[in-house]
Amino acid sequence: MPHTLFISDLHLSADQTDITAAFGRFISNHASHAEAVYILGDLFEYWAGDDDLDEPFHREIIAALRTIPQLFVMRGNRDVLLGTAFAEAAGVMLLDDPTLIDLYGTPTLLSHGDLLCTDDHAYQQFRAQVHRADFQQDFLTKPLVERKAWITQLRARSQQEKQSKTSAIMDVNDLAVDDLLRQHGYPRLIHGHTHRPDFHLHHVDDHRCERWVLADWHAQGSVLRCDKNGCRVVSC
Repeated sequence: MPHTLFISDLHLSADQTDITAAFGRFISNHASHAEAVYILGDLFEYWAGDDDLDEPFHREIIAALRTIPQLFVMRGNRDVLLGTAFAEAAGVMLLDDPTLIDLYGTPTLLSHGDLLCTDDHAYQQFRAQVHRADFQQDFLTKPLVERKAWITQLRARSQQEKQSKTSAIMDVNDLAVDDLLRQHGYPRLIHGHTHRPDFHLHHVDDHRCERWVLADWHAQGSVLRCDKNGCRVVSC
């Protein structure tokens, strides 16, 4: 049966060989049979800019991506700097966040998911900063080694700050979810980011809306498979 696959939060890096191997199995066993594949953010552990395309690990992943016939990629919080050079090299289409598609007759809204974590005010301020075009342009003028050092420091600080945040603060805000669903005509919603794979039902203005949260691949690799009959989770 024709179907489409959704994954997110792989956080691929050269030192995570088990996740890279799982991604290779996903391409061989799942992606090659799908009509389309969507990666909804954080494909990479970090992305310092498209001038890092020739790094050996990145070349390996880009070559693997090119084997997927119809591939769409959304930027996440870790790889917000993915640009047109990456898209051309990997043969992918970059998506805005959020993006509304028609999925076998069901309107479906796709998002990385971090825009819905509105209770984490400090993170939302940071997110707004790094999504500004002027910030990105200025950052990309810095030497690659300097950008990577800044990202390393930022990741270390983020891990430290998480220790003082409750799990609820780092999850999506239900009212923010409802508002997003309302803005886009009460579609099905698929997102990642929170690393809390689950299925939720939202009742918004007398509409019943599905919300599917994709798994991260640090803990477990899984795929959301959708066809004309609905969606289900498939293990990698």
